[in-house]
Amino acid sequence: MNDENIQAEGTSAGYDAQMPHSDSLQNVKPARDWQAYSVLAGGVGAGLWGLLAPLGSGWGLWDWKSGLTGVQWSFFLAVGALLLGLLYIWRGRRTGRTRRPLLWLGTLIAAAYSIWMLSLLAGAASVPAIHDVSTDLADPPQFAVLALRADNLDNIPGADDTEMKGMSPVQRWTLLHQKEYGDIRSVRIDQPMNAVMAKAARLATERDWEIASNVPSEGRLEATATTALFRFKDDIVLRVRPTEDGRGSIADMRSVSRVGQSDLGVNAKRVRSFLADLSGTVTAAE
Repeated sequence: MNDENIQAEGTSAGYDAQMPHSDSLQNVKPARDWQAYSVLAGGVGAGLWGLLAPLGSGWGLWDWKSGLTGVQWSFFLAVGALLLGLLYIWRGRRTGRTRRPLLWLGTLIAAAYSIWMLSLLAGAASVPAIHDVSTDLADPPQFAVLALRADNLDNIPGADDTEMKGMSPVQRWTLLHQKEYGDIRSVRIDQPMNAVMAKAARLATERDWEIASNVPSEGRLEATATTALFRFKDDIVLRVRPTEDGRGSIADMRSVSRVGQSDLGVNAKRVRSFLADLSGTVTAAE
């Protein structure tokens, strides 16, 4: 063996030593995409935060105001994750790094949660910031067993509004109620009072309301409804009176939230739904 062969073999051996083997290449793990993980954590974390905040209030772990604050910050987190995800996607497309499924997943989750929260905010902005809904504004049904909240009409909006300036809280409540809930009125039912009261008690039970008082002879039913997540309590009173001929009945209903300024339209939906089921067809009493 001459010197050239020895040199060639040495060079070949050195080259082979420097080249990674196929087995070692297979064992190399790709670097983690921390940008994708951060966006995914933000999107999922926002959804969990938005769920646990009201649940914690309902379970009594913290008060309802803290729960609402948690929901608000969960929205900010989702928006932040969405903007960050869009930024990373844009930068990835410029550098040719487009195959990032976790980044797309996190961005889509953050977008979905943000859009859902925006729809809730739009719904809240579309109704007046009141929490007391009644079919009879001149003579609202009164509670006899359940207590009406002490600050019921203390924070009615519009005190500085040019249209309502100088009005009392009751007058502002009436005006706002008429504008938004003009369809909620007394209903005339072609059934005697005792039959209407029996049906009302059955409907309240089916809705899992806690009945506090049911006096068919007086035409009065009082109950409490509890919302799903926050476990908010809304008090309800139904008043049923016979028509002049005694063959039919006139039903009035009132639903009031125990806490908060705005009910996001929940009480109005409850009154509409209950009276629709009670009467079959909601019509204004004459």
